[in-house]
Amino acid sequence: MTDMIAGIPRSRVQAIAQREADRYAASRPKAAAALKQGAGHYLGSVPMHWMADWPMPHLPLVSKAQGAKLTDIDGHRIDDFCLGDTGSMFGHSPTPVAKAIKAQAARGLTYMLPTEAAMEAGRLLTERFGTFRWQIATTATDANRFSLRVARAVTGRPKVLVFNGCYHGTLDDTMVELANGTTVNRAGLVGQVQDLTRAATAVEFNDLPAVEAALKTGEIAAILTEPVMTNSCMVLPEPGFHAGLRDLATKYGALLIIDETHTISSGLGGYTAVHGLDPDMFVVGKCVAGGLPTAVWGMRQAVADRFAAYNESRAPGHSGMGTTLSANPLQFACLAATLSQVMTPENYAHMEAGAERLATGLARAIEKHHAPWHVVRVGARVEFICAPGPLKNGSEAHHAHQPQVEAAVHTALLNRGCLIAPFHNMMLVSPATTDRQIDRLIAAFDAILTDLFPESQP
Repeated sequence: MTDMIAGIPRSRVQAIAQREADRYAASRPKAAAALKQGAGHYLGSVPMHWMADWPMPHLPLVSKAQGAKLTDIDGHRIDDFCLGDTGSMFGHSPTPVAKAIKAQAARGLTYMLPTEAAMEAGRLLTERFGTFRWQIATTATDANRFSLRVARAVTGRPKVLVFNGCYHGTLDDTMVELANGTTVNRAGLVGQVQDLTRAATAVEFNDLPAVEAALKTGEIAAILTEPVMTNSCMVLPEPGFHAGLRDLATKYGALLIIDETHTISSGLGGYTAVHGLDPDMFVVGKCVAGGLPTAVWGMRQAVADRFAAYNESRAPGHSGMGTTLSANPLQFACLAATLSQVMTPENYAHMEAGAERLATGLARAIEKHHAPWHVVRVGARVEFICAPGPLKNGSEAHHAHQPQVEAAVHTALLNRGCLIAPFHNMMLVSPATTDRQIDRLIAAFDAILTDLFPESQP
């Protein structure tokens, strides 16, 4: 075991982590008491298992969230840069969405039939993201699952090509990784009995020769990718990578599916619109309806035509797609409100400016303390990475992840009134985020680096 982690003595990281954990626990007695009383009813003491991934001694309990602020039951007002891990990227309860929820609640929440808002939402989806034939899901996991079913149906091929280290939700199809250059089931999967490599191939991000080698087998129905790898330490595409994916998919008859669930932070229309990508299918979820659980997936007309022909020829029976509560009227009300009044050029301009301010401030602090770290930004999304960069692929991103250091920093930031995502070091700037909040986060980060790198002080 090395004595250094991310350029810091291990003993120092452990001491600071313990100090911050003690400070956190002492400041939240109400949450501790409530959790002790109620958590025993939940598996693993939490309502959703990933809540245990937060690094604090115990979870805070939220009493209110508005704009870019959280208030917990112990009375702490927190600048929220996690924003529901993108689910509330446009802020908590945007006013148009809150009004839409209230109005629709008086008219019914679900009835398996469309509304006028559904018709308007379809028009707005096309206006915002491009000409696709749309379907509505509840999560991006479902949207990706359904997209892959269509891709396999219209190509007659079994496999999806994904990038090592990716995450596209909790669908089995993409739960593979590279081990010594070979695609294998991802480690740690619960109750997994199937060989997932029969339906998936993994290669490294930014490696077009590896993509072509996989496509040459004739087995690949679709390439499924984020434009930027975000469910790892963030990895940017190298120049020409996306153009190469498009050309190779066309050459070998595979579909190109772009998952924008996180990279919708890039700007109006997501990374696809900002950078002129041309996918065959498009997926986005999380914040697309202002935080109400909703995802959308669409296909170009040519794919829709192929799927229509396939659908007419298949035997009657279940398609394996769709869930009863998806495409409900509450989703459409929130979709229409978000697309027309929240997901606007003005809001994205504010987010972009704030994220640039944040990224610049964090980078200056890293440089000031001579930390071997770097900062990456994609639109409103910012990450500090506790390793040198830039990173090229999922393997490099895996090795750059420093859980012990990140956990200490996350808890220390929360003790100073700033919440960032528990997964890696992701921060988002919303339309409601102020310069003052951003400057507080930068100052808190700088103070923590002062403790981690005291030798950098004059």
